[in-house]
Amino acid sequence: MAANTRDIRRRIKSVKNTAQITKAMQMVAASKMRKAQQAAIASRPYAEELSRLLRPFIDMLGDEDRAPHPLMDSREVKRELVLVLSTDKGLCGALNTNLFRELSQFDPAKTDFVCVGRKGAQFLVRSKCSVIAEFDLKDNFSFHHAQTVAKFCMEEYMKGKVDRITVAYSDFVNTLTQIPSTRIVAPVHSFDLGATALDGKNDETSGAKITPPDVTEYLLEPNKDTLLDELLPHFVFFKIYHLVLESRASEHSARMVAMKNATDNAKQIIKDLTLEYNKIRQASITTEILEIATAQMVLS
Repeated sequence: MAANTRDIRRRIKSVKNTAQITKAMQMVAASKMRKAQQAAIASRPYAEELSRLLRPFIDMLGDEDRAPHPLMDSREVKRELVLVLSTDKGLCGALNTNLFRELSQFDPAKTDFVCVGRKGAQFLVRSKCSVIAEFDLKDNFSFHHAQTVAKFCMEEYMKGKVDRITVAYSDFVNTLTQIPSTRIVAPVHSFDLGATALDGKNDETSGAKITPPDVTEYLLEPNKDTLLDELLPHFVFFKIYHLVLESRASEHSARMVAMKNATDNAKQIIKDLTLEYNKIRQASITTEILEIATAQMVLS
């Protein structure tokens, strides 16, 4: 009996230590989550305005027989490049698992993968997929880092090695909901621009609602080629950066929720073990009292 209670005390102590760790991780994730959510939400108005600026030009120039810019050149998709935005660390629930399930729609024989985040690279290597590049997902991931990733992907597209660039990421809806999604970033079309900022959704936080851009005639200075050479690459850079911010907000939200659930489960286990320990201890005390009473009766 003593050995049994000793084992339960050890388990209670072990679970308490685990609960302290998960609680600390929950607080850290909550702090990062607030910053990541603010960054993701703050980037949405700029993405929306950039889309509204570009869309009339794309519609106006898209009637030509030849694509006015290589990033608008639609080709038969013989090979595709998929940019996977996963996480560097685990303990974020089913976030990565749901994202990897989304990758099953791509044919590994016709797809090259570029990974931002170690978890995605590890999964794709285990799946024997073609991973041509891997980038670290740092806590201070900036627009400059997004440019580096985007330039590598755009070079593959411009050289004709791939015919389409798709981003697979976790779309941030709210703290409890993250949706695995895919978005095409090249070639750029007018219908892509309409879903850039909030992917066709209303901004529940700011109350902003995406509306179709006004049809307006523009005079281009100095010329359309210079304009597109500046705006289209910047649009792809920022679109990828915006999707990274969405993915980061999803990661920290999922990790905070997962660590909260782990802490709550640990507290429930401690409660159950304490109840079991008290029952065994009470039974032991009752048995000892009965043995003493029985011995007293025999002696008397």
